[in-house]
Amino acid sequence: MSSARARAGWKGRYVRSGDFWAFFGYIPFMVKVRDRLSPREIAVARQRRLEAMNLQAIEGNPLDEEDVAMFEMFEREGWDDERCIAYILRQVRDATK
Repeated sequence: MSSARARAGWKGRYVRSGDFWAFFGYIPFMVKVRDRLSPREIAVARQRRLEAMNLQAIEGNPLDEEDVAMFEMFEREGWDDERCIAYILRQVRDATK
């Protein structure tokens, strides 16, 4: 078997392994791909957070250091909105127990 055929995917099409795993939403070592934001989306989220922090300060209700650290963690980890909301709701539930 030639090396070109060995690399050929379904019906003779070449498929990179990264594309294959991305199709299923995973990459090797089971790191979820679809739940992560792209660098551009992270930049937009950061800008939106900074604007919201400014508005909160104008209204006399600035974010405390823990809140800022939490939102920075979301950006650093590249979490999507659904995952952030789930985390915050879980934190509220744990605090009210």
